[in-house]
Amino acid sequence: MADCNHECGSCSQNCAERDLHAYLNKESSVKKVIGIVSGKGGVGKSLVTSLLASKVCKDGFRTAILDADITGPSIPESFGVGNKRAEAVEGQDALKTVVTDSGIQLMSMNFLLQNENDPVVWRGPVIAGAVKQFWTDVIWKDVDFMFVDMPPGTGDVPLTIYQSLPIDGIIIVSSPQQLVRVIVEKAVNMANMMNIPILGLVENMSYVKCPDCGKEITVFGKSNIDKISETFNIPVLARLPMEEKTSAAIDAGDVESLDIPELEAAAKKVESLLK
Repeated sequence: MADCNHECGSCSQNCAERDLHAYLNKESSVKKVIGIVSGKGGVGKSLVTSLLASKVCKDGFRTAILDADITGPSIPESFGVGNKRAEAVEGQDALKTVVTDSGIQLMSMNFLLQNENDPVVWRGPVIAGAVKQFWTDVIWKDVDFMFVDMPPGTGDVPLTIYQSLPIDGIIIVSSPQQLVRVIVEKAVNMANMMNIPILGLVENMSYVKCPDCGKEITVFGKSNIDKISETFNIPVLARLPMEEKTSAAIDAGDVESLDIPELEAAAKKVESLLK
């Protein structure tokens, strides 16, 4: 609603039943929108977003990433384009995306800052408005799958994304710790409240594989992902190990070079939305 004050606790409107979707720019085309969600920070949501977009791109689909983590964007660095800046479209009040080596279209707050290390000191509704403008005021060219790297939690920005973007499904990222289970359940419950389909769960930092014997070592203890899967009837799409090569590629801005076989099922789940 145009007069929404984002004070959901005192609002009598049932937004889940309203069509509040914002319109794309007339020159944009996006077929499917996938939200990558976590209930808390630090579990690897941006990593999973980058890896999935790269994997689906390698499978022959045109992909894009809308970096909705306005105050903590990390997508540009993962793709080695942190020094790029978004350009205005000539004759229009719109922006061009930054395109990676393999053709993935990106939009992130860092592309709009004078210096990439400048902080974004904004309140929630302003941040939510910026995310909405990434959808409406950016030219997204012939995108099959847009991945939205969402900020953690269940506040203003996730709510705005669920209401404003035509989300076709979300993937929830977790890690093995017991504490994360409660946070993941909050993310699941929010998605259910907003009638957003949950495609599945991805557990990051699931284990470390011994380089000598190949044994899987559960550094963070016994996983809770199967219990969450059983409770909510949501499939586990991937369990990602902690690997030095992954960290090194991300630090070098070379995420597109990685081949993570553990993400095959997650990629196929996403790609099935166009079949």
